[in-house]
Amino acid sequence: MKKQEQNATDQSILDVFSGESVENPFAIFSKMRTMGAVIPIPSPIAAIKGQTWMVTRMEEAMQVLKDHAHFTVDGGSIDGNSNLMQSNADPSAPPTFLNAKSMLSVDEPDHRRLRRLVSKAFTPKYMESLRPLVQKIADELLDQVEDKDEFDIVKDYAYPLPINVISEMLGVPKVDQAQIRVWSEGIAHGLGLGRKEPGVAEQIRAFGEYIVQLVADKRQHPDDDLISQLVSIEEEGDKLDESELISMISLLIFAGHETTSNLIATGTLMLLDHPEQLEKLKTDLNLIPGAVKELLRFNGPSTMAGPRFATEDIEIAGQQIKRGDMVIPVLKSANRDELQFSDPEELDLTRSIKRHMAFGQGIHMCLGAPLARVEGEVAFSTLLRRMPNLHLSIPREDVNWQFMLSSQGVKSLPVAF
Repeated sequence: MKKQEQNATDQSILDVFSGESVENPFAIFSKMRTMGAVIPIPSPIAAIKGQTWMVTRMEEAMQVLKDHAHFTVDGGSIDGNSNLMQSNADPSAPPTFLNAKSMLSVDEPDHRRLRRLVSKAFTPKYMESLRPLVQKIADELLDQVEDKDEFDIVKDYAYPLPINVISEMLGVPKVDQAQIRVWSEGIAHGLGLGRKEPGVAEQIRAFGEYIVQLVADKRQHPDDDLISQLVSIEEEGDKLDESELISMISLLIFAGHETTSNLIATGTLMLLDHPEQLEKLKTDLNLIPGAVKELLRFNGPSTMAGPRFATEDIEIAGQQIKRGDMVIPVLKSANRDELQFSDPEELDLTRSIKRHMAFGQGIHMCLGAPLARVEGEVAFSTLLRRMPNLHLSIPREDVNWQFMLSSQGVKSLPVAF
């Protein structure tokens, strides 16, 4: 490849990190897959030593995410690198999942210990038991807009539904939910690979201070909620220390709504973009569970998994990965792998999907995946049942997107019904 063409290709790949291709990164991903299953790219983070690689196909992405002997989430454990989650941390700020130990930033055995202490609250059985609560919240949200000429799917439905659910689970007061959204959006939009927007440190500090106070309140006034359980939990002589507790709760609050909010908003737009598929779904709402899987595959909430670092030299797909190299599995590219799916660029709500990577893989697979599926199923079925004539109230080209941490999402989605 000529140097000029290589530079143009490198820049198009880096656009995925900057958000320049936020609306439709799939053309870049398709080009990346033709270049190889594992391709070298310019590092988006100047401080990272060694080569950076992108993993574009499913088998290789799964290998990286499941091979904990050769890959770690903690770059700080490799000579000369730092832990990305904590590299920009203010040491004086309260602990959150961004600047203290959490399930995102550690591997075994710490990860197993942290996950075990909360996993009982996130079993598929318990998530399924929340379906009536999710249904109640979905109906209440649509009740509030049914007399209007139009509403915003993101602001009025996709965001408040999961934040209401996770708040009920955790015991977060409803009066605080609006402020949590401000903090979450500031953090999500202000951080990403190789960037840190002005003001995000203040958002992280304020969010952490709020969690510290919330935990203090639960110690004084425990209730039947997950935070109260985490405050008092002890399993096999082990429990969360104060820093881990604050970090864990901040992660559950943040991650407990961002993923599902993106699923509902982006999924609704994808349905409106494919009217023949939408009609098929409206005709038979029994297709909803499979449709949610396909929407997750087609344009899921997370663009890429958190970076991994090679703990020793290893070869993948013919590429020589060196110790300390940063490896980034691209989930949205893997989910359109031509070797795994027929016509992967087509949305087919009746597609039989044995596996997808929207929630990652391995020990760091999204803890709340079962809850996100329940929320997605209820959200789409309720929306289509109550508002079968749903349509965009603005031109399609006016829909705005935004880049958040490792994901892309719809900023707003005005609709009429």
